Amino acid sequence: MRGEPPLQLSEVFYSIQGESSFAGYPCLFFRLSGCNLRCSYCDAKYTYEEPASLTTIEALLAEAAKYPNALIEITGGEPLLQEAVYPLMDALLAAGRTVLLETNGSLSIGRVPQAVIKIVDLKCPDSGMTEKMDLSNLELLTPQDELKFVLSSRPDYDWAKGMISEHRLAARAKLILSPVIDALAPAQLAQWLMDDGLPARLQLQLHTLLWPGMKRGV
Repeated sequence: MRGEPPLQLSEVFYSIQGESSFAGYPCLFFRLSGCNLRCSYCDAKYTYEEPASLTTIEALLAEAAKYPNALIEITGGEPLLQEAVYPLMDALLAAGRTVLLETNGSLSIGRVPQAVIKIVDLKCPDSGMTEKMDLSNLELLTPQDELKFVLSSRPDYDWAKGMISEHRLAARAKLILSPVIDALAPAQLAQWLMDDGLPARLQLQLHTLLWPGMKRGV
């Protein structure tokens, strides 16, 4: 799309989708640069600490064409900080692609095309970013979308459980509970989930299990 501003890009990579109900499927990732949050457990600080490269929608469409059967995920950083992400999503949908958007929950998803599958974080207290959440997003979710809680502790879990109940989130979107591995044992989270019978999926980062030690490009 001529006339659109360039996109600030951190990296493009082809991997296995690892953090949603689509985990396990081949996926082409467009990781955009820049983030407005500073979560305590961030594993992608390079998206805002390192200089971005500039690219165009046309260049990303050409990259996507190399992997015609893959999912496309737009992630960050925080992709909704960049105005050009909207025409990028439109162009990918027009090309017939399945598009996932991973967003940190602090910015409105109101302009995201309906056909895009939104994976929205709801930051728990230990992230240090809970007060930055745009809770109006909860009313914009659809059953195809996903709401992710990244948990570091029992207080995080109890907060997430309270939010799920208070806002009836199981009726709005698919729910994902993901432990910060160095802070919360996955088996412990699994036990809490079973004890309470929460209508949520326990999600480990599949790519970290497949390629341990690799911090990017997976």
